[in-house]
Amino acid sequence: MPTVSVNRDLLFKAIGRTYSDEEFDELCFKYGLEVDDVVDDPEKGITYKIEVGANRYDLLCIEGIARSLCVFLGTQPQPEYRLVPAKEPEKYKLIVKPNTAKVRPFVVGAVLRNLTFTQSVYDSFIDLQDKLHQNLARKRTLVAIGTHDLDTITGPFIYDAKPPQDISFVPLNQTQVFRADKLLEHYSHDSHLKEYVPIIKDKPVYPVISDQNGVVLSLPPIINGDHSKISLRTKNVFIECTAVDKFKAQIVLDTMVTMFSEYCEQPYTVEPVQVEYPNGEKIQYPTLSYRNQEASVSYCNILAGVSEKADTISKMLTSMSLTAKPMGEEKVVVRVPPTRYDVLHEVDIAEDFAVAYGFDRLAADMQLPPTNTAGQEFELNYLSDKIRLLMSQNNYTEAATFSLLSKADIGEKMRINIDDHPWVRVGNPKTTECEAVRISLLPGLLKTAAANKHISLPLRLFEVSDVVMRDSCSETTRGVGARNERHLCAINYNVKAGMEIVQGLLDNIMIALKVPFTEDRSSKGYYLEGKDYPSFFPGFCGNIIVNGVVVGQIGLIHPEVIMNFNLNNPAAALEINLQKVIDITNFGQ
Repeated sequence: MPTVSVNRDLLFKAIGRTYSDEEFDELCFKYGLEVDDVVDDPEKGITYKIEVGANRYDLLCIEGIARSLCVFLGTQPQPEYRLVPAKEPEKYKLIVKPNTAKVRPFVVGAVLRNLTFTQSVYDSFIDLQDKLHQNLARKRTLVAIGTHDLDTITGPFIYDAKPPQDISFVPLNQTQVFRADKLLEHYSHDSHLKEYVPIIKDKPVYPVISDQNGVVLSLPPIINGDHSKISLRTKNVFIECTAVDKFKAQIVLDTMVTMFSEYCEQPYTVEPVQVEYPNGEKIQYPTLSYRNQEASVSYCNILAGVSEKADTISKMLTSMSLTAKPMGEEKVVVRVPPTRYDVLHEVDIAEDFAVAYGFDRLAADMQLPPTNTAGQEFELNYLSDKIRLLMSQNNYTEAATFSLLSKADIGEKMRINIDDHPWVRVGNPKTTECEAVRISLLPGLLKTAAANKHISLPLRLFEVSDVVMRDSCSETTRGVGARNERHLCAINYNVKAGMEIVQGLLDNIMIALKVPFTEDRSSKGYYLEGKDYPSFFPGFCGNIIVNGVVVGQIGLIHPEVIMNFNLNNPAAALEINLQKVIDITNFGQ
């Protein structure tokens, strides 16, 4: 969670009250914040290090913290953020060129007009950019912020992407002109900027924003130009955010302008900038959109463990900067401001209600359950832990493989027709490596073995984890259309497959589960039954049967499967459905 350092005296001045350290710590607790440390610096004075939620972007600066606490205390109403007509809309617009699609396709912008900077406001302005870069913008890989003195540049502004040798400018706080490729070499050794250089270094074109006269404003996501740098004398600020994610760019821009528009001549007003894309699309930013979100009174009360009426819940939510009104006795309507992008669902509203109600009050009002129950460990997890211990005692190494695999991994490479199995497809996967949920643990262990071929043999691996099967009928699926099954899988990868070693492991597992071996198929116990499977070598595989029910397979892995996973030695494996074993043997009862 991010920690925000704020000067105590400046914060108290903004709140309009003074507190002792203990009193302020208590206030933060009531609002859901935490004072992580109090630092007494002879030069800077007393500084509070306040820990805030990772999704509360509006609390990453002193302005946001002071404003939220003032609303919470009832000393000021929630501000109304609004757009004002642009003075020269055609002059201060952003024109996007087609080449930007190759590197950073999106850009948004805004203007803060007649803004008054002091040293503390300026420092906070820069610090918020840095925190957004590190947090929401994922170290500038998703979004990069550029801020410029509007009076030093001439619009409309051009957002283009050019070969690095075609871009030359004086970067921020420098005195000489650098060519873009040479500039990146220069900054590759800079302690602050070197981590951002790889984002565009190997791209054929670099993104660049320039004004109508060709003056370079910024080379995102690396650095701004020195020509348009802001200072304490700056009155009009042009903010641009380039991005690979348009929605996150919108959040970043809305956060920047809502936090610092209070210093404008007309507080909480922002001038929009029109963005023109190559396809003719024209979008105005920032959005500063408000939206209504409904929340059930009973839902909020159940989650908080209290019994409050709609009007009381509305008042408490309003104190959390979420203007709310009751809609009858069963619902409240919340007007979510552009500063609260963390509110996505009714549960977020219930959380804010619980905070406003007071965590310290919840314990006193909570009712004990009407019945006494004796808790115990879930038997499937108990069995899983016992099996893990047993496997390690048998000199097998545990692996933790990915639940998502490619369709080829669970189908073609295993020599099976995946459409004959109830597999679950992942919608809109980012890569082919994550397009299906595993139906067996064996492919993951084979990939693990392939990644560890440098380790001396034998390589004995096991995993106890869940696989997922498509199922729309089972009562346990609860309408989601799929169910989890806990499996155990083990492989012995060696110069010789060692089928007898894996079968000995199976015997050991069954002894631990108190399931005896039986040759009489009508009696209770376990036995093996020969049956060919595509993933195993014909004639050297079979079913593991417990009390007459098939619970798994054992056998030599087919040579084609071995080669498909880039292995060069044979292997034997077994896979058991532990869930079935519990149901059949009444384990733990």
